[in-house]
Amino acid sequence: MLFIVLLFGILVGSFLNVCIYRIPRKEDIVYTPSHCMSCGQQVKWYDLVPVFSWLALGGKCRYCKTKLSKQYPIIELSNGAAYMGVFFFLGFSPEAAVVCVLFSALLVASMIDLRWKIIPNGIVIFILIIGIIYLVVFSYTYIESVIGFLAVSVPLLLVNLITKGQMGMGDVKLMAVCGLVIGWQHILLALMIGSIIGSIIGISLIALKITSRKQQIPFGPYLSIGIMIAALFGNSLIQMYLNFIF
Repeated sequence: MLFIVLLFGILVGSFLNVCIYRIPRKEDIVYTPSHCMSCGQQVKWYDLVPVFSWLALGGKCRYCKTKLSKQYPIIELSNGAAYMGVFFFLGFSPEAAVVCVLFSALLVASMIDLRWKIIPNGIVIFILIIGIIYLVVFSYTYIESVIGFLAVSVPLLLVNLITKGQMGMGDVKLMAVCGLVIGWQHILLALMIGSIIGSIIGISLIALKITSRKQQIPFGPYLSIGIMIAALFGNSLIQMYLNFIF
């Protein structure tokens, strides 16, 4: 079953690549056929098999021989491995399915944020819809979810206003809808983890002179890492923290 989950995640990862490329360019992600970004040639179905087609073609377009980004197999494999890991840790449950969908949305948001410095509203709305469906159908913790929607987003909104936009509104909206899905305790934990990871990586990049203090560093990917860690291991981490304190 986990192997089937892996394959399904890889297939979904292929669609995520389409989203990552087309959403920031405001291109259609459903009806427009897959095509080479260089020569525009429509890609045949047998060249769309995730991972294997990229390997078989040597990472190049069949027609113009332009090199294809390694992002394609990396995203596909990452999504498949994540799906398998989620179901391994959470079991075959509605919660695991929701976390998998959340991971895919966060993966798309993170890649777009890294490249374009934006988190598209469409992804935020998608997570919001998933959160509402999960809340209504499977969950009874309405108060916890509503508090989760506000617990981090409101402080980040204040930071956005105080710093005059240095904290992006995309991050604020992302934490709001993710707080609705995973609850206030986990979203607070996600903020702490994301901030620590972001600080370590940011300081390292500045120290290595890969980036400068004035250059904007996207925060969405680090928040996304924090959200996934909190969604998978939040209960254990919170209990460990409480045991340490008390």
